[in-house]
Amino acid sequence: MSNTMKLLLIEDDAAAAAYLAKAFRELGHSIDHAADGLDGYALAADGRYDALIIDRMVPRMDGLSIIRALREQKIETPALILSALGQVDDRVKGLRAGADDYLPKPYAFSELLARVEILSRRSRMTPAEDTVFRLADLELDRLSHRVTRAGVEIDLQPREFRLLEYLMRHAGQVVTRTMLLEHVWDYHFDPQTNVIDVHVSRLRAKIDKGHTVPLIHTIRGAGYTIREQIR
Repeated sequence: MSNTMKLLLIEDDAAAAAYLAKAFRELGHSIDHAADGLDGYALAADGRYDALIIDRMVPRMDGLSIIRALREQKIETPALILSALGQVDDRVKGLRAGADDYLPKPYAFSELLARVEILSRRSRMTPAEDTVFRLADLELDRLSHRVTRAGVEIDLQPREFRLLEYLMRHAGQVVTRTMLLEHVWDYHFDPQTNVIDVHVSRLRAKIDKGHTVPLIHTIRGAGYTIREQIR
């Protein structure tokens, strides 16, 4: 069936885990089970799941810590927390830790199923966008707004950061001045203006200065490209 889900359940209550696993499998879904947090984290980090169902109070690594660790590793698999702690503050802590949903115990299986189906559909509809771009020894992290080359952090102005991000999204391709104006400056004006050249020159000075291999290249009469070797 096309809407079959691959799920991971992290639950230390053997009876509850067996009940949930049986219920999901009877509906045609695939579900793996981990009885403690460390094993669950390892599976969530290595496997490809449509959604995670995590009991908050599991041994060796609690549910919130699992989710925080996954999010720090840029693993964005949708996660639902199950917990006997159902107060507003408890739910807020769960969501702030990176959970996508929070269902207090006791709960009805039909509600859990509906919530997991929603999370699974959402993850399939909006695949995770790349958050880190790398080219040679240059790295740009969109989430932290951090740029490094050969491990050394480079301080960029917001416009320079957007310019570099656009170039790295299209690494190896020639981007025109008009493309840069439309996607980095978000408006149209005379592509003959030298605003692009000025910003690229400043960016090149920060990215390539002191390195034997230049990455940002001017393609005469066409635009710019970022790649390891000019051809």
